[in-house]
Amino acid sequence: MMDLVNIRSQFPMLQNHPELIYLDNGATTYKPYSVIQSILSYYYDFNSNVERGDYETAVKADQAYESVRRKVAKLIHAKSDGEIVFTANATASLNQIAYGLSKQLQPKDVVYITEGEHASNVLPWFRLQEELGIEVEYLPVDEVGKVRLDQISLKENTKVVSVAEVTNVLGTIQPIKELAQLAHEVGAMMVVDAAQTIAHHPIDVQDLDVDYICFSSHKMYGPNGVGVLYGKQTLLEALDPIVLGGGMNARFYRKGQVELKHAPYKFEAGTPNIEGVIGLGAACDFLLSVGLDEIEAYEKELRTYFYDQIRKLDLMEVYNPKNSFGPITFNVKGIFAQDVAGYLAHHHIAVRSGNHCAKLLHHIIGTDQSVRASLAIYNNREEIDRFVKVMREISLEKTIDIFF
Repeated sequence: MMDLVNIRSQFPMLQNHPELIYLDNGATTYKPYSVIQSILSYYYDFNSNVERGDYETAVKADQAYESVRRKVAKLIHAKSDGEIVFTANATASLNQIAYGLSKQLQPKDVVYITEGEHASNVLPWFRLQEELGIEVEYLPVDEVGKVRLDQISLKENTKVVSVAEVTNVLGTIQPIKELAQLAHEVGAMMVVDAAQTIAHHPIDVQDLDVDYICFSSHKMYGPNGVGVLYGKQTLLEALDPIVLGGGMNARFYRKGQVELKHAPYKFEAGTPNIEGVIGLGAACDFLLSVGLDEIEAYEKELRTYFYDQIRKLDLMEVYNPKNSFGPITFNVKGIFAQDVAGYLAHHHIAVRSGNHCAKLLHHIIGTDQSVRASLAIYNNREEIDRFVKVMREISLEKTIDIFF
């Protein structure tokens, strides 16, 4: 059983801001002391570049850096650490996949996404549609954006199916394993955005049989500026890197010939975010120590409690009431979403308002603005009770009054 008091004590933001209720975990999570200390340890004890030096601290930096590949591989059940590429974030990973595939795509090839995708899993494919003449099409979904497997008929010239495992606005869990099977039946690759999954739900890339998966460190209690791109080894070797420079080539010659290193190193040009990667390793340790099965069970129970409380508030319209996972996304009748977020901020409650970088979603839920309250391992019922108490008092007049 999780010790929530102990878990909360590990996050300095909770200690330093006891008045704040943080329900914007879908945007970024707080960082535990262990992650912060791991970064400080790098700067205090072995501040050196990686893959470049033979002296003691450089060797120690190499060992610490490469150990994180093994930790990430263990976290997502990859076959080997050679399938783990470090990037800047999930957005960079998705762009690497899309643009790295450009030589493998032809005009009229089809890429399937959904209308619930984050911009990072839409705009790169739109760019390739414009530049290469590929066709971006949409998988059929229900009222909360879940893919309708019974209505899917992938075209024979489908090359990629790219879907978020958990959507960032509604928290809808997609049937990734089944989608991967359908994609592979027509010879397509399955790409998964796991940014909203990685801290909340176990991932087994071998069981899912996905070809690529992406996520960000900062959404899983790790530091900013680090992402992960997992790819099957053979696919990574065939994928072109989109950033070139030092560290990713074996050699190059005066007449322009270039020999690249093997994956994952051919994707890591220049000096990487070494301290960020080391912090990511500490975040993996944190998640594995608590257990993702336990985290998922706790957060599902907490979300159920959250919805059971807010469903009693007549003014609130919740867009994903049936979901047992992810954020609660809502509007308050007669009040603009940003004004609701401002009212909550006035009462020291942090949420997100707007379109949440999912600007096609209004085709599904009928609005392009909403408020998102997203949970993490350190949230508790007392915080939800306070949220509900504050929301009981909301009115248009009160949202206006806080600005005057």
